[in-house]
Amino acid sequence: MPQGPFVAPDPSLSWSASAAPGTAPDAARPYVALGEPEGYDERGRGRALGVRVRPRTAAAAVCAVLGLGLIGGAVTGSWLTGDSGEGGAAGTFATAGGLWHNVPVDRLFPPTVEGGGAGPGGADRTWTRVAVAPDSGCANAFDPLLRKALTPVGCARLLRATYTDSTQSYVTTVGLLFTKADAPAMSSLAARFRNEGLARRTDLMPRPYAAKGTVAAAFGDKQRASWTISVLTEAPVVVYAVSGWADGRTVDSPQPAADAMRSGATTAPAQAGLGNEAQGLADRVERGLRRTVGSATDTEKPS
Repeated sequence: MPQGPFVAPDPSLSWSASAAPGTAPDAARPYVALGEPEGYDERGRGRALGVRVRPRTAAAAVCAVLGLGLIGGAVTGSWLTGDSGEGGAAGTFATAGGLWHNVPVDRLFPPTVEGGGAGPGGADRTWTRVAVAPDSGCANAFDPLLRKALTPVGCARLLRATYTDSTQSYVTTVGLLFTKADAPAMSSLAARFRNEGLARRTDLMPRPYAAKGTVAAAFGDKQRASWTISVLTEAPVVVYAVSGWADGRTVDSPQPAADAMRSGATTAPAQAGLGNEAQGLADRVERGLRRTVGSATDTEKPS
């Protein structure tokens, strides 16, 4: 999605102000000292100049020095590249979990989302936000079976917004469920969704967010046509989207986005491109989330 200059959002559309950018850490080049040069005695045998050192001891000392130099270089390299290994991953995971209360709504759900090549046949899409739901818990946001499937990771906060396409023919709700889980629990849930095909079950569809006075006013449970659910493993977040027609028509056979986007699919949601609406918007909101996590993580690095 194209990025323009950052403009501070209206306070009424923001959960809080974003943090000021920080500075990247600096590191000095490691200094490696080598041993004394080796000379020769009257018989042509090698010896250290000015000092008598046994050959095995000298070899061990040189290896130790070189080993320390390699280790120091590797550590310095990791600092310069910002790669902090498991500790960095844990920091990123924790940072992502707190985004719901310290990042403006316009960063997570932009007023306009460009979807280059996101439509059927690679057509471009543009989505306009028509409503943002107040941040809330998950009590009434999911059907009972989906709520049960998500129970192992808990619900810290749920953020939702509803968009329409440029023709106002379709409406799509995209959601970010911030969980209470740690990384292993998110990985376990992701594996379960993948192995059991939970994201494709019609009884586990997310619910839409309908807002009065908008094109999505009639977007209810019976209007759900296509959907996608993605359980992230590097952040305590579940990203989902559900789409339907803006005219309020009911859908007898909803279809997961992955199936509706397949070549040759002939269902009504597939022919209308509603799988592309759900998947395309979810993908771009997820990408924006990843960028925001990266920026927040860089800001929190010590200077």
